[in-house]
Amino acid sequence: MSAEMDALVGRVANSLEALEAALYGFKQVRGTFTSPDRSITVEVDGDGAVTSLRLAESVTAQQPSEVSQLILWACQQAAADATAQRAQVMAELNKSLPRSGTLIQPTGNVGGGPDSARGSH
Repeated sequence: MSAEMDALVGRVANSLEALEAALYGFKQVRGTFTSPDRSITVEVDGDGAVTSLRLAESVTAQQPSEVSQLILWACQQAAADATAQRAQVMAELNKSLPRSGTLIQPTGNVGGGPDSARGSH
C-alpha cells in the first residue's frame, strides 16, 4: 500500500476505535441521585429512563403529593447526572475524531483548478 493509503487506513481504524469506545461509554452511563434526607434514590440510564427507584420507609409519613414531587425532583437530578456523563463521553469522542470532519484528506490538486471544467480551447 502507498503511504497515503496506510495513513487513511490508520485514521479510519482510529476513528472506529473512538466510536466503539463512545458506544461502550454511552451504555455505561448511569445517573444517580439520592435526596439529602436519603429517603429517595433514583437511577436512570443514559437515555434518562428510570432503572431504579428506592423509597425509604420515612416517605410513608409524608403526603403523597409531596412524595411525588420529591420523586420527580430526584429523577431530574439523576437525569442531569446522566446528561453530564454523556457530555463527557461526547467530549472524548470529539477529541478522538479528525478535526477536518472527514477521514479522507486529499493532497495536491485533486480535481483540477477552478476552470478545469471548461476545457482548454
